[in-house]
Amino acid sequence: MEFLIKALQLILSLSILVILHEFGHFLFARLFNTRVEKFYLFFNPGFSLFKFQKGETEYGVGWLPLGGYVKISGMIDESMDKEQLKQPPQPWEFRAKPAWQRLLIMTGGVLVNFILALFIFWMILFKWGESYVPVEGSRYGYSYHAIGHEIGLMDGDFVLAVDTHTVETISDLSHYLFLEEPRTLTVKRGDSIFQLPVPEGLGQRMLSERVKQFAGYRIPFVVDSVVPGMPAEAAGIQKGDSLVAVGGKPAPFFYDFVNELSQYSGDSTTVSFYRNGVLMSLPVRINKSGKIGISPNPLSNYLKVKERKYGFFEAFPAGINKGVNLLVSYVKQFRLVFTKEGMRQVGGFGTIGNLFPASWDWLSFWTTTAFLSLILAFMNILPIPALDGGHVLFLFYEMVTRRKPGEKFMEYAQITGMLLLLALLLYANGNDIARWLNK
Repeated sequence: MEFLIKALQLILSLSILVILHEFGHFLFARLFNTRVEKFYLFFNPGFSLFKFQKGETEYGVGWLPLGGYVKISGMIDESMDKEQLKQPPQPWEFRAKPAWQRLLIMTGGVLVNFILALFIFWMILFKWGESYVPVEGSRYGYSYHAIGHEIGLMDGDFVLAVDTHTVETISDLSHYLFLEEPRTLTVKRGDSIFQLPVPEGLGQRMLSERVKQFAGYRIPFVVDSVVPGMPAEAAGIQKGDSLVAVGGKPAPFFYDFVNELSQYSGDSTTVSFYRNGVLMSLPVRINKSGKIGISPNPLSNYLKVKERKYGFFEAFPAGINKGVNLLVSYVKQFRLVFTKEGMRQVGGFGTIGNLFPASWDWLSFWTTTAFLSLILAFMNILPIPALDGGHVLFLFYEMVTRRKPGEKFMEYAQITGMLLLLALLLYANGNDIARWLNK
């Protein structure tokens, strides 16, 4: 069921993004009286799942869910239809239009995706506002990954700044460590504040070791619910029990407890806890995933959450700021793709699907969709033949030199770009399959 929910969210999100991206091309094409022969969601080599004709344009849904396309008359595109180009240019064809009009037609999809992301963030802030836990709102400090312990951090520490960047939330910490290549951390431990040096290449190491969470909120592990049929229920653990040790080793906080429990995956040990003020211990069997079937009280029970609500117009600049900051962050991360560690992390549809939650939540859905819309805009504007950015690159060449690239050159460039994209697609989804097999 979890897989199905994620898959449905992925399909719905990508369908929205692809349709609107192609609509951006379609809109500018029709604005400049350029004929659009086809408008498709997904590709349709051989046959279509659904299609109909309206005016000069055939609309349809293909069977190969790898994106979508609009076929514009007089343009070398994914269809590789070269017959038109053997004839003299017609007034309604792409190749007959001025360079500035062709530029707008080619960037229309990227513009729509970027504007869509900003619009979604605007609506998210208007409807749901935003909530976060400031550094001072984490009563017990943070728990850190083993890499954090190696550089000198201790569970319970607060990181106040990374170089000159102020850490306002826990996500800021991972963000700055990962992207900014910092040299020092400003750490608060108890009543003292001091500087902690950061070893060179920490971000690369976090990437290579697939560190998903560098720091987490440090909270007591009080049982909120017990999953029926899981080991915790069989052992006699109950809601309200305050878990404090695993196998006799103190583990009074959630992450300490989870980490210790994982050492006994597929084995048995004792779990100690307080029930009504009385310390008790029970033997429990841990499954192969290192779990016993319990969940803690909500974070809000222990953290001071700040919430902010926005009016309709107030949310507009805040949404733009959120979208632009996210895009800048993604562009900074993109450079890591060209490292050895970064290439290992490239993922396909499985990785994208895992961005969505296991249960349907509209806030998470729209937040992820806005993020994917920014990614789609950025990736499409890269100067790679077969992408919008490749066409834009050739148009700039034409505008500067006042000469069009030869049709044979454009044909070979399109084929090369398509082969590169296919190779990347196979590599990315191959990474997903390899990670799934190695679980």
